[in-house]
Amino acid sequence: MSDTIKKIDPESEEFKLELEKTVKFTDKVCAQFGFVYNPDPEINQGIQYGLTRNKLMHGKRYCPCFFITGNKEEDRICPCKPALEHEIPEDGVCHCQIFCTPEYAASQLQNEEIEAIVHQHSRGLTAEECQVLLHKSDIDSDELVALFEARELGMVNFKVVDVREWMEWKMGRIAGVDVLVPTSNFFQTLTDSKLDKDEHIIVYCHVGSRSAHCQRILHDMGYSKVSNLAHGIVSYSGEIVRG
Repeated sequence: MSDTIKKIDPESEEFKLELEKTVKFTDKVCAQFGFVYNPDPEINQGIQYGLTRNKLMHGKRYCPCFFITGNKEEDRICPCKPALEHEIPEDGVCHCQIFCTPEYAASQLQNEEIEAIVHQHSRGLTAEECQVLLHKSDIDSDELVALFEARELGMVNFKVVDVREWMEWKMGRIAGVDVLVPTSNFFQTLTDSKLDKDEHIIVYCHVGSRSAHCQRILHDMGYSKVSNLAHGIVSYSGEIVRG
């Protein structure tokens, strides 16, 4: 390692004292603009460490997510203008992920709770949690299993579409799948399937690539609520029907 690199020791008294100032600074930013911290404390700590490092090295709390060039027009001092004017108002969170709107933070917390439920199988989903999952662009195996369980209880409605070929369908398909729309004859079979453009649809294939392509096509055609089973049927842990 080059001797010209300035080394900052996070265990030093200098760093710890500056870190305290940085935490007070980020607290002040939240209070001033009505932001809240990210629900993930590791994200917040990482950014606060980066801001502290830059303060010690460069004299200002430059955003740790961008290079420091020495150009005053380009270098981002926290809280930076793009975050305040565009990122947080439009996306609910800044590029560093530390500053969020209360609504974004609440949504993230809800998503984390749902993830814990479906992967730890601690309980069934609520109707509201089902809707959150169905609005995700990609869902995983455990999430689909949980959604099937909720559908059987009449808590939610959605259609599962297999976009593989007929031969693959016969070799093995996900139990509960509603319709086969092969990619080789996609548009004709889609018309025959009479899927509603406003209903929730989950597409899957062998490993998730064909279905991701079909998902994009469906979105372009006006199907507004389409999710893809990430990694396809090979990752699915639920029941498989053969024949």
